[in-house]
Amino acid sequence: MPSPRDRQARVATSAVFALQGLSFASLLVQVANLQTKHGIDDGTLTLLLLIVPVFAGVGSMAAGTYAARHGSRPLLRLAQPVVAVAVVLAGLAPNVPLLIPVLLVFGVSVGAVDAGMNMQGVAVERRYGIQVLNGFHCVWSVLSLAGALWASAASGLPLHWIMAIPMVVVVAGSLFAGPRLCTKEEEQPESEVSPIGGTLPWRPLIPLCLAMAFLYIGDAAVSNFNTVLMKNELHASASVIPLAYAAYQATTLAVRLGGDVAARRYGPAAIVRIGAVIATAGFLGVVLAPNQVLGIVAFGLTGVGLAVVGPQSFSAAGKLDPAGTGVAIARVNLFNYIGFILGAALIGGIAEAANYRVAYAAPLVLAAAIFVLAPAFQPRTPAAA
Repeated sequence: MPSPRDRQARVATSAVFALQGLSFASLLVQVANLQTKHGIDDGTLTLLLLIVPVFAGVGSMAAGTYAARHGSRPLLRLAQPVVAVAVVLAGLAPNVPLLIPVLLVFGVSVGAVDAGMNMQGVAVERRYGIQVLNGFHCVWSVLSLAGALWASAASGLPLHWIMAIPMVVVVAGSLFAGPRLCTKEEEQPESEVSPIGGTLPWRPLIPLCLAMAFLYIGDAAVSNFNTVLMKNELHASASVIPLAYAAYQATTLAVRLGGDVAARRYGPAAIVRIGAVIATAGFLGVVLAPNQVLGIVAFGLTGVGLAVVGPQSFSAAGKLDPAGTGVAIARVNLFNYIGFILGAALIGGIAEAANYRVAYAAPLVLAAAIFVLAPAFQPRTPAAA
């Protein structure tokens, strides 16, 4: 039976996930508008988009080292407001030379928050004794969807105001949630040996890392390039463009609402297999979509398929790190950004050589590969064994 303290930590962790979803969407749905504002060609856009995942990987690994010693709560209390400030500055940046350092700061802080919030999620899941991590990713999707819908509704406002207004909510929410998160002692049970310094073996984590990379190649294709595909290939208007990302987040949310129940009933491996099949079908739809409506539907289908992979990766990584140090989670989270790096380079490169429809064939193949990796989502023994 969860204690009042467990429930308080669960609410605070939910808030952190939600605020991260809002921050992320507030920047990513504006990629096409930032491209237009600064007159950036597709090749330069790809290079700029690489900044975020490269430095997010740095932030994630640094977060793992820091959290193993101090816990993830102080990390989140610092890094999440920095994410919000970076989003505001991205909207205000008058030129590309000033946009670059802002994206660097955004990347490092986003990586730290991503790793830290999943450490908190796994800590709460461990304290509850049942799968709850999908629920945290669900609220991430709720606020990410809200960010996309806000961008659509406020499309007539100046770009910097569209990006800045949601960040007021992020800073206020972070100040509320920070003191209520799990402490280091609550994250790391004293009965377990803490492998500080990264002594956990890599081998059982490799399938989870690969699945995470393949997931985020697909997610990078949707998050970074859905607006460009909708604009350039399907000729959507400014008010319609954000709806593709909104569909992706809406279906992701719908699946995650029942994800924990499904994982408890059928097992993580089974739902990951089903998700891989659906995601493959969704990317095929993006490649073949003849009009805006079917394009939006296809993006929504990819959300259905990919929704369960991330939460189950972190949950499985948590089982492989019974001491709760966060090292395993930070490693798996690193491949989030490796996937984003490869996704941005792969999709952008293929699109420049051919077009964005052809480019989406790459995540189609990799989504299918997740099916093969599904057994790793039910680890039989802790890595320490």
